[in-house]
Amino acid sequence: MAERSDTPETNTPPQPLLDDEQLDRLDDFLASDQVDEDALDLISAHGFLVALAVAPSEVPPTQWLAELFQGEPRYADEAERDEIISLLTLLRDNAVAALEQGGLPELPFELTLGGEPAEETPIGDWCAGFMEGVFSDESAWFQDDEEAAATLLLPFMLLSGLFDDEPDMAELAKDQARQESLVVQLPELVLDLYLHYRVPPETPKPKPRKKSSAKGKKR
Repeated sequence: MAERSDTPETNTPPQPLLDDEQLDRLDDFLASDQVDEDALDLISAHGFLVALAVAPSEVPPTQWLAELFQGEPRYADEAERDEIISLLTLLRDNAVAALEQGGLPELPFELTLGGEPAEETPIGDWCAGFMEGVFSDESAWFQDDEEAAATLLLPFMLLSGLFDDEPDMAELAKDQARQESLVVQLPELVLDLYLHYRVPPETPKPKPRKKSSAKGKKR
């Protein structure tokens, strides 16, 4: 799992969203011939479900399961169906719980590109999965403050490699040092998005009313 030894320590380490055995089970299923070849793999599905945890609106399970699997998997039986859907839902719910407490999600890769282009690494796959989660309800992500949303999502867009045909993004992609810096910050960037979309801004406490003067008043 990801380690962040090259970054400042936080009060609590990033929290795993599933244990290793659960991740292995999902990995085996998503890599099997029981799912469509266009279905998300484990890394992409992890990013997709974390995006759903951050999303400003709830996406119905029937919708996000269809998008994740690109159809209906060939489950061995109802028990396997329930098991796989429960694990996917648990991953998303654990992400919500971690972020709600101000914690950071542990990501299923080392937080470094190692000199490789982002789109050729698990980091790029994870960010592409995250952006698939955004695309599942794109209008909700951008409707309130399009500029702020674009700024907060820029690192995920850049690292995903999905936008390299756009001149501005292609230019940013040439800056390897910038990309490495963004990779190290990914858990914090997820939390920033959660705080932006899920935590309402604090409203100033109402000031106590001034006591009206009794001068000149007769009882």
